[in-house]
Amino acid sequence: MIKIFIITTFLVIVAIGIIVLVLVYQKKQLQYIGEKKQLKDTYEKEILESKLEIQEQTLKYISQEIHDNIGQALSLVKLNINTMNHGEPELLQNKISDSRQLITKVIQDLRDLSRSLNTDYIMESGLSKVIEYELGMIKKSGVFEVVLETQGDEYRLENQQELILFRILQESLNNIIKHSRATTISIRVLYEPRLFTLTIKDNGVGFDASQLDNNNYNKFGLGLRNMLSRAKIINASFKLTTTINEGTFITLTLPLETAKL
Repeated sequence: MIKIFIITTFLVIVAIGIIVLVLVYQKKQLQYIGEKKQLKDTYEKEILESKLEIQEQTLKYISQEIHDNIGQALSLVKLNINTMNHGEPELLQNKISDSRQLITKVIQDLRDLSRSLNTDYIMESGLSKVIEYELGMIKKSGVFEVVLETQGDEYRLENQQELILFRILQESLNNIIKHSRATTISIRVLYEPRLFTLTIKDNGVGFDASQLDNNNYNKFGLGLRNMLSRAKIINASFKLTTTINEGTFITLTLPLETAKL
């Protein structure tokens, strides 16, 4: 009887232990599912916020381009038209010719602007092609010397990764054009089997690197913070180094699990 009691007690303890283990496992599983959902919700929220930021900046970019380039050209066309009733025939012909050239430029600027902002075009063409196109537009301005270096066997990234990387590049180029006083822009794209690297370098005025202690970008403008937050969304690292009067160097590295070959 004592043996039976001991065995029964032991079995009860084992059964209780198994039940406790099952309950603990279920609790851990529910906790894991909850944390996973929370991470997914956070990721989707960050993606949404990034998309909204991109849309807002896109609208500002369109407004600026229309005001600075397209608006100016159309104003000159209007001026030519308003003064066509006066002057010699030769002068009139020159105004007509100038107006045609300005209108042609406006049409081309609109095409360039549309292509640069079109996410479908970016996803269809691939990151490499749209980088070449973007740099080509900058080179046509005649203000900057542009250098593009590509190394490794090219492959496609995920659409979201390519789009965000391209928007970071655009933000960086915009900063260079507006603030750096640079004469040369150098872009390097490195394709490795498990790592994608994009570097952006200029020879502009730079700024005090001590202000970047611990990669604290909060004290800087929205542009830098946006680049950093976008890089985090796709799990890319963002590093900026700079020296006064020696320019700025940005490195984006993206670890890869798979790539579209």
